[in-house]
Amino acid sequence: MLRTPTIDNLMRLKLGGMARALVEQGEQPNYQSLGFEERLGLLVDRELQDRDNRRLDRNLKAAKLRSQACIEDIDFHHPRGLDRSQVLQLASCQWVDTRQNVLIVGPTGAGKTYVACALAQAAVRQGHTALYLRAPRMLAELVTARADGRLPRLTAAWARAGVLVVDDFALQPLTSQQAGELLEVIEDRTQLRSTIVTSQVPVNMWHQAIGEPTVADAILDRLLHGAHRIELRGESMRRPDGDVQKGTRHSKRPPANDDPPAALAPGPKVGHGPAVPPQPPPQLEGGALMQH
Repeated sequence: MLRTPTIDNLMRLKLGGMARALVEQGEQPNYQSLGFEERLGLLVDRELQDRDNRRLDRNLKAAKLRSQACIEDIDFHHPRGLDRSQVLQLASCQWVDTRQNVLIVGPTGAGKTYVACALAQAAVRQGHTALYLRAPRMLAELVTARADGRLPRLTAAWARAGVLVVDDFALQPLTSQQAGELLEVIEDRTQLRSTIVTSQVPVNMWHQAIGEPTVADAILDRLLHGAHRIELRGESMRRPDGDVQKGTRHSKRPPANDDPPAALAPGPKVGHGPAVPPQPPPQLEGGALMQH
């Protein structure tokens, strides 16, 4: 059997996975013992696998996630209030299937963006689409798009994303125009798509940050309804290890190498006689300093 014409025809039909699998079957003798239907089934499975991989790569590139984050690399040991069970439950993406939202708040450097991108990446791996946008640039883009006539096309593209990540929301108060544009974006997604919002501002202060009371009510009513909340806390994870260790866990560390040894610590002067053991530090008793 001449395989070259068959392989060429498979490539013309854009069945590259089947073509490569057919070549592999011809090079490995153990496939000869399989029946026709079994070998054909393996070719079809290979084509489906290749298409799934290409779609995953394409969707990950289109998502424009800020970091190559994934659920498996999230640090649950750092003390920042991150609930492992909650994150793993969200990683199943049931909240995407039910068109719910996720709100992540916490101080700068707590890992809000990483967790948001990891959840979006998990959704892409399960067949959904995603898109990452920083809130300040998103709001500026909306204003520009309205001015040059691209607004309907732009908002329609954002509305098609299965998971929209809005990062750094409410860094500064919104203008009336920005609040109105944001409402339209959220409205297009309500009960149709899922949204992840990250912010340094606590949720109970979002109403004030949006500014326009009526618009703020409408936005928050749509975002908060049935939303999953992740509230992070603690020191920035961007600090060097030394800075973190000098925080609350400093007392548990042994003395650093550059700490003065006990023999060089200031103490009473001694003569040249026998060695004198170090004197205990002064103690307070009843508010008075007891000298030894």
